[in-house]
Amino acid sequence: MDFFQRQDNARRKTKWLIGYFVLATALTILAVYAVFAVVSVSQSHSKRYAALGHDSLWNPKLFLWVTAGTLLVVIAGSLYKIAELSQGGALVASSLGGQPLDINATTVEEKKLRNVVEEMAIASGVPVPQIYVLPEEEGINAFAAGFSTSDAVIGVTRGAMQTLTRDELQGVIGHEFSHVLNGDMRLNMRLMGGINGILCIALLGHALLRAGSYSGSRSRKDDSRGAIMGIGLGLLIIGGIGMFFGRLIKSAISRQREFLADASAVQFTRNPAGLAGALKKIGGSAQGSRLEASHAEEMSHLFFGNALSESWANALATHPPLEQRIRALDPGWDGKFPVVQVVREVEVRAPVNAAPPRMQPPFIPAPSLGNLIGGVPALASSEVMVNIGSPTPQQVSYAGELRAAIPEQLRASARQAMGACTMVYSLLLSDKETDRSVQLAGFASANDAGLSQETVRMYPLIAGLDRRLKLPLVNLCLPGLRQLSKTQYERFILNMRLLIESDRTIDLFEYMLQKTVSHHLEPLFTPARKSIIQYYVLKPLEEDAVVLLSALARHGSENAEQISKAFRSGMEQLKVSSPGLSLLDADRCNLSQIDAALNRIAQAAPMVKKTVINACACTVAADGVVEMNEAEMLRAIADSLDCPIPPFVQNV
Repeated sequence: MDFFQRQDNARRKTKWLIGYFVLATALTILAVYAVFAVVSVSQSHSKRYAALGHDSLWNPKLFLWVTAGTLLVVIAGSLYKIAELSQGGALVASSLGGQPLDINATTVEEKKLRNVVEEMAIASGVPVPQIYVLPEEEGINAFAAGFSTSDAVIGVTRGAMQTLTRDELQGVIGHEFSHVLNGDMRLNMRLMGGINGILCIALLGHALLRAGSYSGSRSRKDDSRGAIMGIGLGLLIIGGIGMFFGRLIKSAISRQREFLADASAVQFTRNPAGLAGALKKIGGSAQGSRLEASHAEEMSHLFFGNALSESWANALATHPPLEQRIRALDPGWDGKFPVVQVVREVEVRAPVNAAPPRMQPPFIPAPSLGNLIGGVPALASSEVMVNIGSPTPQQVSYAGELRAAIPEQLRASARQAMGACTMVYSLLLSDKETDRSVQLAGFASANDAGLSQETVRMYPLIAGLDRRLKLPLVNLCLPGLRQLSKTQYERFILNMRLLIESDRTIDLFEYMLQKTVSHHLEPLFTPARKSIIQYYVLKPLEEDAVVLLSALARHGSENAEQISKAFRSGMEQLKVSSPGLSLLDADRCNLSQIDAALNRIAQAAPMVKKTVINACACTVAADGVVEMNEAEMLRAIADSLDCPIPPFVQNV
């Protein structure tokens, strides 16, 4: 399956999840009714409970009350959990005892983890996720949590950091990125919300048991004690059964996805030995992949390895048996697990007396950056499509080169809130000195002198970078920007608009940068109603697609014949039959209209998005060449539709 099929498959699995949830709720209602019916019959001899009591186990009125009450508890419990989880993956990581990776990470293990995660994010074309470390966990494990790439978190245990080599850690992180890209992560979060509602029955039973015990201690003649404690005990037992159903649902949904994520990780890295080595070390470790956190049971389906002690026959495990996963990667494995030891990787340090590196523009990137497409023969559009959500080993390797070509001082500054802000401001400054002077004058009058001076100081360092490094740099800035307070974020957005609008023109790069930043940060600071799929066919979005194709065709050339050819190439992929859909004039496909079109297409089903992006790719590649600005615009369009395109690299 390609990226869009995997996304559609995850959406269909959500429907299965709803079905499982409805079935489990129905069985819970029947079980709760049985408890109340038995108590009702047993209390029928008492005058006090004459109204409640009934000679038969079937009582329609009681059944309606039990159904309404149970649904209220289950739905309220689910909604409460879903609302709690809406804070994103950071909440999950914190509840497991995770701590954000120090932005000034100094140990070799911390730097290794950060490097691997940043490289995989750049290669995938997604924002760098927040990185959390579980410092108290000795087991070898990791997880991805969040509802989207904008609020995603990658968590890694201390045991994994200390015992896995870089290749093994890269395999594990590739596995977790597969869950992020395939829609598994969002499904996992919804699964936690649904199951929590059923488990609330057990909490209610526990509360009733305590209430019955308390009432009995104050008045032994109180006849309500037996009824309350009987109902409480029954609900507690039902809650235990609910936990069984919860694990059954998690097992049914999760196990097969782990094999697929393993396969995707190998596809990313082309190194099955790395991922297999991590799995073998889990088998050879005394702690294995088990976690000690109190919420490990609730979140067991999130992890790379089985986070719980093995159950009988492993029937309800959320992960396939370790041996099966290893043999799928290494058919020749001898079945023996290695002795696990702490990996000692030596950090290469500069001599103590060496002068610190200087950052003087122009900065000259590594020669290998020439591999990026920019005015060279383009990839076929089909190759662009197959790479969405599935970075190749060449792209992963190239992402490492891109990251390494950005000076460490800039990378370090990008991880801090204010440093990330000034970096974005500097990226928005014009190359033309006269326009830049106007921008800086307006910026200085609206902000304090320190911020203005820091932006001026940062600009030469940013201006000296190869243009191909600027998109990855924006990506690296996103974790730092997430640290802003809401007030700071609002000021940041105002400053962006001030710099963009002060020169009275909005060019492609400014649009791309603004769209990327707002798309991934806006949900964090201004929570809005969750996006719901509204379009399952292309028909109502045809005019929006024409806006995108017209803009791309006009952006790629000034020759009327070539513009028309590029537009027709894209329209052939849409296969629309509506009359009157033709190439739009430039003033009818400007950036504001592109933005409106993207907002509507973002509400489409995955396969509709696939058709639109494929048409865009064919439009861009119609002349056999993908220029740098065309590649940037295509990637910005796909990113705004949550369909990340990896960097364009030749011969992938």
